Amino acid sequence: MDRTLLTAAGQILHSSQRILLAAHIRPDGDAIGSLLGAGLALQNAGKQVEMVLADGLPTSYQFLTGANQIVTFPSGDFDAVITLDCSELGRTGNALDGCLTPDINIDHHITNEYFARLNLVESHAVATAEILAVALPMMGFQLTQPAAAALLTGLVTDTLGFRTANMTPQALHTAADLMEFGVDLPEIFQKTLLQRSFESIAYWGAGLGRLQHEDGLVWTSLTRADRKASHYPGRDDADLINILSSITDLDIAIIFVEQSGEQGREKVKVSWRARPGLDVAQVALTFGGGGHAAAAGAEIHGGLYDVQERVLKATRLLLAEPVLMQN
Repeated sequence: MDRTLLTAAGQILHSSQRILLAAHIRPDGDAIGSLLGAGLALQNAGKQVEMVLADGLPTSYQFLTGANQIVTFPSGDFDAVITLDCSELGRTGNALDGCLTPDINIDHHITNEYFARLNLVESHAVATAEILAVALPMMGFQLTQPAAAALLTGLVTDTLGFRTANMTPQALHTAADLMEFGVDLPEIFQKTLLQRSFESIAYWGAGLGRLQHEDGLVWTSLTRADRKASHYPGRDDADLINILSSITDLDIAIIFVEQSGEQGREKVKVSWRARPGLDVAQVALTFGGGGHAAAAGAEIHGGLYDVQERVLKATRLLLAEPVLMQN
């Protein structure tokens, strides 16, 4: 971790009283855990913190302390603006209320665009929450049990329970350090990785019903009609992509999720998962997205079937001439 950047970021945070924290649209556990972990640590230091998720908080994370403080839009003026777990500024949605240059960008995606005044980007970290668990104390902000629980949630969910190919001994040491605050790790596993709502499972059923397979490539789609029929409240895939990635003898799994939009302005959220040795982030980049070698995403303008055809064509080219992960 770059000590010069860390010192500069700490100075910004210590000299600021009112701080805006924002994470990405369709927030996952790392975005939420990082937001709450940083927010609660800064509040413990006497800072006034506003935590913003443009799409709001999924119900499965409402057990975390501070969840009721998360808002969907900022209000007032701020001394410092921080983005968390965002590889590009657009990923914050409307959370920054027109702010063009955040003060600090803290992230772990290799495709990060370094869009802030200070960019604390550690692509070897397994989660943004891991960066914060180390960086916050180094910057002079003490972690509390609720902050540690939020950060451990981010670490656990982004590694699918310490199972992703990018896991490191350091990440496990960090998880153990967070548990020392009295965090209930089994509760985090149960509530974030194992429990599912009835609506989520019904939503999965629609996607599984149209599952397709071709030479190591698996894909499916979820439509707006599927969400309406299952009463699923989110705009994501309810983590169905992680179920698809567990299929044996699989090279790449893709899920296409139709977003809201009028005719001619449709968008589709695309998620890729790949076996070790394939770099799907390179495919995502060609569609304006990004992520990690084994897990990437993009939001693509166009109708569901048009986007599906374009993405499948590009992904088949990757399988024909694999782009190996960079060490």
